[in-house]
Amino acid sequence: MWDAFLNAVSLFFKGKLFRDFNEVVKKTLIGNVVAAILLIVLAKLGLPLYVVIPIVSIVAGALQPWLFKDLKYA
Repeated sequence: MWDAFLNAVSLFFKGKLFRDFNEVVKKTLIGNVVAAILLIVLAKLGLPLYVVIPIVSIVAGALQPWLFKDLKYA
């Protein structure tokens, strides 16, 4: 198990884990931007951070599988 993890990390840093690395970066940025916007909007509405952060975390976490559903590995 540890060898598989190390192999995946090695391939990631060599840029060979994903078929289209630019697509991975783009989708990651989309998820981060959505989370940041939601965080700012909810905080500006006056909600306390102990409410805002779990909501944003759940939404951002639920968004990632949808964004990465068509991700191809090399």
